[in-house]
Amino acid sequence: MNAFTSIADLRAACRDLPALDDQMANQARDRQGMLTKPPGSLGRLEDLAVWLAGWQGQVKPTLDRVEIFIFAGSHGVTARGVSAFPAEVTAQMVANFEAGGAAINQLAKHAGASLTVIPLTVDQPTADFTIAPAMSEQSFLHAINAGYGAVKDRPDLVVLGEMGIGNTTAAAAIACALLGGEGADWVGRGTGVDDEGLQRKASAVDDAMTCHGEALSEPLEALRRVGGRELAAMFGAMLAARHQRVPVLLDGFVTTAAALPLAKLDPNGLAHAWAAHVSAEAGHRRLLEALQLKPLLDLGMRLGEGSGACLAVNILRGAVACHNGMATFAEASVSDG
Repeated sequence: MNAFTSIADLRAACRDLPALDDQMANQARDRQGMLTKPPGSLGRLEDLAVWLAGWQGQVKPTLDRVEIFIFAGSHGVTARGVSAFPAEVTAQMVANFEAGGAAINQLAKHAGASLTVIPLTVDQPTADFTIAPAMSEQSFLHAINAGYGAVKDRPDLVVLGEMGIGNTTAAAAIACALLGGEGADWVGRGTGVDDEGLQRKASAVDDAMTCHGEALSEPLEALRRVGGRELAAMFGAMLAARHQRVPVLLDGFVTTAAALPLAKLDPNGLAHAWAAHVSAEAGHRRLLEALQLKPLLDLGMRLGEGSGACLAVNILRGAVACHNGMATFAEASVSDG
């Protein structure tokens, strides 16, 4: 589709969400019941195979095209001392991604996935959202469209990740705006801030709630006002994947917070998404519980970059291998009782 030119158009697109193919999902579930194993003995691997089949619209899902998108953005709120690293690290890490030196580069190779890094004006931070909206409507829509346009030609699976110094504070602000509570309920150590830094993060979130008030009750406005360009782009990619019926793996706290507005706009807005892992960032587990998303992994990770989600691709590959390659009882001439 053409680029979104207004928030009203974007909001309408968020309420026009296709569902999974029930027929294919049911056939995949039936196949699981015929494979040479006790029913349900592969646990969540069976659920993953059925989920992939339903969204891909084929009884035997494939993972030939797994695409990882890392969106990067800079945040004006870093001026309030909310990160242990300076803002210029965002651009430096983008260069590291492009040179192949980051953790995600290694994990993507291991998972057999393509990696695309999309920097979003990283040399120009968003506004400090404690005193003004992080993005103008034009800047917000530009970021949304960057994410939406990145997902094309219907890949088999999309993995979302991010890079942005200060973005765990933005994620906490989105969660606070849409789920309630105070800043202290949602902020965590992020890049490794000390106790004073943690308090600065909580205060920044609280100040943002006061500054923007009731405007934050509308999901897209919350994303625009207290989010960041990379969060908006991830939201756009999530929406594009849904419109193309592409399953998505969510990474950590920031990625999940970017997806939260879609769930608030439609109770089934994240049906095409699976939480890859629960990170060590304090608010992530609480956010997943609010969204009723059960993560696949719990490894104490808090790197971002799509790293936890990329690891989970290997679990999905195992699920698909068993689902597609195992013999049925009839094929193996095994009695099914």
